[in-house]
Amino acid sequence: MLNKSHLIALLIILTLSTATQAADSALLPGAQLPHKMHAPMSTLPTIKVGPADCDINGTDNRALQSAVDYVSNLGGGTVEIAPGEYLMHDSLHLRPNITIKGTAGKTTLRKASSVITPLSIDGDYGEEQITLSNPEGFEVGYGVAIWDKNAGGFHTTVATITGKRGNICSISKPLNADCMVADGAKAATVFPVISGYDLENVRIENLIIEGDKDHNVNLNGCRGGGIFLYRGFGTIIQNCQVKNFNGDGISFQQSNDCIVTACLSEGNTGLGIHPGSGSQRPSVKNCTARANGQDGLYLCWRVQKGVFEDNLFEANGRYGISIGHKDTDNLLKHNRVINNTRDGVCFRDETEGMAAHRNRLEENTIENNGTGKEVAGIRIMGQTNDLILKNNTIRDTRTTGERKQTVGVQIDAKVGPVTLEGNTVESETTVKDQRATAK
Repeated sequence: MLNKSHLIALLIILTLSTATQAADSALLPGAQLPHKMHAPMSTLPTIKVGPADCDINGTDNRALQSAVDYVSNLGGGTVEIAPGEYLMHDSLHLRPNITIKGTAGKTTLRKASSVITPLSIDGDYGEEQITLSNPEGFEVGYGVAIWDKNAGGFHTTVATITGKRGNICSISKPLNADCMVADGAKAATVFPVISGYDLENVRIENLIIEGDKDHNVNLNGCRGGGIFLYRGFGTIIQNCQVKNFNGDGISFQQSNDCIVTACLSEGNTGLGIHPGSGSQRPSVKNCTARANGQDGLYLCWRVQKGVFEDNLFEANGRYGISIGHKDTDNLLKHNRVINNTRDGVCFRDETEGMAAHRNRLEENTIENNGTGKEVAGIRIMGQTNDLILKNNTIRDTRTTGERKQTVGVQIDAKVGPVTLEGNTVESETTVKDQRATAK
């Protein structure tokens, strides 16, 4: 029979054995990271950057980029940006496995004023230099965009100036298209304030982006925005504000599984929030897109299986929400879509193979849209099929002479099946179904 001292000794041995086994299990091959030959670490690099008394002191994009690149070279970690204003002459270029944190309401990244000039010699596809009519204001390390009237959208090139000789600048990326002098080729020091290409495991938190749109020319949303991602898989953007950018507020292209939460996109000249180009399974929740020049939320091409919930799309210059090309199987729930210039929600005019099928709109409030001309709360165009509109409130509460949202739901002639269930509609015309008159 074991006495008390033997029992205590046995417990100590068992405890030590269990602890040793646990430590050993952390070193087993199955516990290693997927792409590393070591187990997960509990402490990763953290570096602080700011105006003073930080690991890296500075107040422009160079200081921020130095911090990001330092942490990236160690395999990833966190960059903390202290309160203050940081002047951006180029994007803050994101790297994989990085978290960037500001102080909520106190950390501002301000876009520097831009200059613009025509090219004096054609920029050829794949070329890594540009020849400027006036090189003043185009400095080494500055961000630059190059385009002509035929090279917009994804054909616009956004790069960094890497060298300069007279009026010739070398750039960090080859030109995406021919930019011809005869077609009005231009270069301008415009770029996303935060930019990320080919990313995984990235978080951006608690930052204010000030775009200074009055002193910058426009940058299209396929290659830019206050915050811009291209193949930024799984990126999380949380509690960020993008204001006054001459282009889109938040744009992510070819970026699956992005999460945008508790963000504000306000006063930008383009789209408020712009998921596009095959971005699958996006999540946009608890966000506000207000007073942007175009749509509050624009689902571009092939945005599928997304969730857009508890957002406010207010006073935007075109639609509150726009859905179109192959944008299928999305859920839009508990959103408020109010005071937008045109229809509250617009399903764009697409042929059957390209239309926005099988989307669900549930428990949204679509209210007081339309300024200048009469609109619908929800407008469904094209050969769109199998929509479900359920338990939405669609109304215009303005005085009789001011009401412009005169139709609750307008269904155009070529639209396929639409399920209307439990909606509360207060308008002159509850449902305007043009399918019946087209038969």
